[in-house]
Amino acid sequence: MARSILVTGGSGYFGTVVAEQALARGDAVRIFDLNPPGPSLAAAEFVAGDVRDRAAVRGACEGIDVVFHNVAQVPLAKDRALFDEVNVGGTANVLVAARDARVAKIVHTSSSAVFGIPEHNPVTEDSPCRPLEAYGRAKLRAELLCHDAVGGGLDVTIVRPRTVLGHGRLGVIALLFDFVADGAPVFVLGPGDNRYQLVHANDLADACLRAGDRAGPSVYNVGALEFGTMRETLQALVEHAQTGSRVRSLPVAPARLTMQALAALGLAPFAPYHWLLYSESLFFDVTKARTELGWEPRHSNASMVIESYEWFVAHRSDSGGTVRSHHQSPVRPGLVRALKALP
Repeated sequence: MARSILVTGGSGYFGTVVAEQALARGDAVRIFDLNPPGPSLAAAEFVAGDVRDRAAVRGACEGIDVVFHNVAQVPLAKDRALFDEVNVGGTANVLVAARDARVAKIVHTSSSAVFGIPEHNPVTEDSPCRPLEAYGRAKLRAELLCHDAVGGGLDVTIVRPRTVLGHGRLGVIALLFDFVADGAPVFVLGPGDNRYQLVHANDLADACLRAGDRAGPSVYNVGALEFGTMRETLQALVEHAQTGSRVRSLPVAPARLTMQALAALGLAPFAPYHWLLYSESLFFDVTKARTELGWEPRHSNASMVIESYEWFVAHRSDSGGTVRSHHQSPVRPGLVRALKALP
């Protein structure tokens, strides 16, 4: 049955994927974002606005059946005030506006960062949340607001993805692809034997839309079924690329300190999330999403990294145009480019 849906952050990387899939299945889609969506969403209605403006959010929710809330300041923002204002305050505005507009269902996209470094893997929906940095703490506070809203009678479901990839995904991952394309070494911290799960944007969007179809509040962790260690994932990429790039190890403690120092000086595009979690294992048990939503991920770690890389290579010389999110443009490498000179 076609529904009227609102996608907050619908002009951003993942919001665009949600909106495209919703249009493809016949939903009436409204985009709420600071920036207009790309040409693939010409059939969607666009409402310009800031999630921090409750009145604007309230207007966007009018006549909507389901809200997919995707607006968030990502770790690269490095702005604690924005984490609070957008990730926490913006979520509060969406929940209040949805309640006032009598929206039937809200699907909130959270993050695996709420778990920090888990004591045990695989991580389930009931594993303890112990975020290590400001972004993860803000996403957890947003989740707590969602739980409070459920207690007040709203139907809110939380979807927690692992690291999202897919064609068009850039951000920090563009540094990796740039190194591989130029035949430079790519790095793991330590032996790279930490098991690291990804999720394809298309698979994540499918899970969110299925969650929006299901009545009743819940929480779902989503990630690839086929994944391995960080080294295995990068090795699959360099073997595919055949540029001479190799996977190399850096000692964990010195690498973390260097990443932190360069980031503090504005000389490298890293956030605490990166140096704290890149060498750690974190993977989800996705049984609940598969059982309750009938969701089945189609992509493995290797397939999505290769797909993302091929898109990067094909669009490497593009001039860009309007930048709609951190994930839709490559970051400035800073001193990280010096690593290309290593043999």
